Amino acid sequence: MAVRLFVEVALATSGEGDDLALPPGAARHVQVLRLQPGEAVTLFDGSGDEWTAEVTAMGRSEVRVALKSRQAVDRELRRAVTLAVVMPANDRMDGIVEKACELGAVAIQPLMSERSVLRLSGERAEKKRAHWQGVAIAAAEQCGRAKPLQVAAVKTLSAWLAELDADAQTDAGEQRWLLSPVAAQPLSVLTASSGESNRVVVLSGPEGGLSEAEEQSARARGFHAAKLGPRILRADTAPLAVLGWLALGEC
Repeated sequence: MAVRLFVEVALATSGEGDDLALPPGAARHVQVLRLQPGEAVTLFDGSGDEWTAEVTAMGRSEVRVALKSRQAVDRELRRAVTLAVVMPANDRMDGIVEKACELGAVAIQPLMSERSVLRLSGERAEKKRAHWQGVAIAAAEQCGRAKPLQVAAVKTLSAWLAELDADAQTDAGEQRWLLSPVAAQPLSVLTASSGESNRVVVLSGPEGGLSEAEEQSARARGFHAAKLGPRILRADTAPLAVLGWLALGEC
């Protein structure tokens, strides 16, 4: 199986037989793998298409490939799922991003809440976002997705909720679920009642859970509380459990 590489250049403007230099990240990957001229690679740029290509030249500072053929691929979930996750501590966010991309989420919104342990702002927050986007790209290369999960800028939960239109989910066919054991319905009930909704936003709290005020604010923005069974799941397990449920339901 050919190595899959994400490239930060628009391949749609290229044609069969075109020769191009790989961007630095993809070029380093080819160099580390010690691929040789004549070996095949698969390229994707996030548009939903893949290109088969062939390495034509290997150098210390440049790797060139020739494009062969273009294929439209569809490995996305039918529903566009966004995970709004209050960031857990101890680098567990890396695992959430990686597995969420593998399971088919279209986006992750990193959040900070009243009980957050991990707090980021300014340059540190942007560096973390860029790191997580890299994790998502690597996961997409491995799992076969042609559209890497997108990682949004870090925000506070209150600011993010304030930006949401309370009525938007009705017009857009969007379902909003809040992971909470308080006055919550089983996920199976919410899934069954969502009908043909084509978008789902899942809000998941930190290790200590969301505060009562935060939950009330989310409910005021159209979030319906969902419970995931009799056990309390960790902050890095709960959102992935929901995503797995939705993904497996489409198999």
